Amino acid sequence: DFEYISKSISTGNITGDGPFTKKAQLLLEEQIRNCGKVLLTTSCTHALEIAAILLNIRPGDEVIVPSYTFVSSALSFHMRGAKIVFADIKEDTLNIDESKIKNLITPRTRAIVIVHYGGVACEMDELISISSKYNIDIVEDNAHGLFGQYRDQHLGSIGSIATQSFHGTKNISCGEGGAIVLNDSRFFDRAEIIREKGTNRSRFLRGQIDKYTWVDQGSSYVLSDILASLLYSQLRNAEYIQNKRKKIWETYNNELNGWARNLGILTPSIPDYCKHTYHLFYLLLPNKNLRECFIDFLAEQDIVATSHYQPLHSSDFAKRLEKDLDDTCPVSSRISNCIVRLPLFSSMSDNQLNHVLQCVHKFKF
Repeated sequence: DFEYISKSISTGNITGDGPFTKKAQLLLEEQIRNCGKVLLTTSCTHALEIAAILLNIRPGDEVIVPSYTFVSSALSFHMRGAKIVFADIKEDTLNIDESKIKNLITPRTRAIVIVHYGGVACEMDELISISSKYNIDIVEDNAHGLFGQYRDQHLGSIGSIATQSFHGTKNISCGEGGAIVLNDSRFFDRAEIIREKGTNRSRFLRGQIDKYTWVDQGSSYVLSDILASLLYSQLRNAEYIQNKRKKIWETYNNELNGWARNLGILTPSIPDYCKHTYHLFYLLLPNKNLRECFIDFLAEQDIVATSHYQPLHSSDFAKRLEKDLDDTCPVSSRISNCIVRLPLFSSMSDNQLNHVLQCVHKFKF
């Protein structure tokens, strides 16, 4: 990592779309098999903002988003004036419940945003069928799902547009960064312009025009080549990083299944046809009080365990936008009250992992 960062700085190519940006984009296109064009961005949030502009989202349009996700999945479309229609999740994978989507579609629905929670694929066959029937674009918020697969299809290669996150909390990280994956060629040229502040600067840099100017909407979404150099190093070491996380995830799963079952606690459910990404390992406790007791118990042992998303439909902001949302996503509300994530990071030592396991096994109620 330091070698590539040093090289980026020493050569003076520290702005966006430098040599490491190009290398990282090409490598991602290889790693997300059968995907379209990849453009690095300053964050996954900004990649979603580009997606909203590409889809020409306007006031009055509706976008279906799972309630149980990070705010960026909804905010990027709300910022364009869309009404966010919250969808509930499934109890097994915690992904958007595809069986509920048809009832949410109206003539104003322009897009369906899906999130592969924890790197476990949504039911893409059914979602693509809905997309085709109603002529609605699917946007894959693939922040958790890099290297995951659904029936041998790489996550991020299936929807019209996909977005990636390289935030410090993700498996592959450059601190702050993201990417937009354009799986439909109709978006290629315009995405490049939007990403470059609405200008045709990229064409100018390639020598295709003799000057560049303002031609469309956009913003400053280009990632610094310093961060791209770190990302490129991480991507080159992806197999090593993923194997480390796989070992930790599988140890948790093997060592805690019996304990959890005896206490009525649920562990992650991975469908046989999905290859997941070992992004997080969670437990679903019977209720919120027990979850809080469990988190406090681990904290006393110097272990940081956390809950996860607060459902967007019950957020203060969503309630200001629309009334009567309280009962719209009951599974999301229940999961939010019960979930706890155990520590999982690629540099986690065997001693740290064993300490967590020993302490978890001591928890009784």
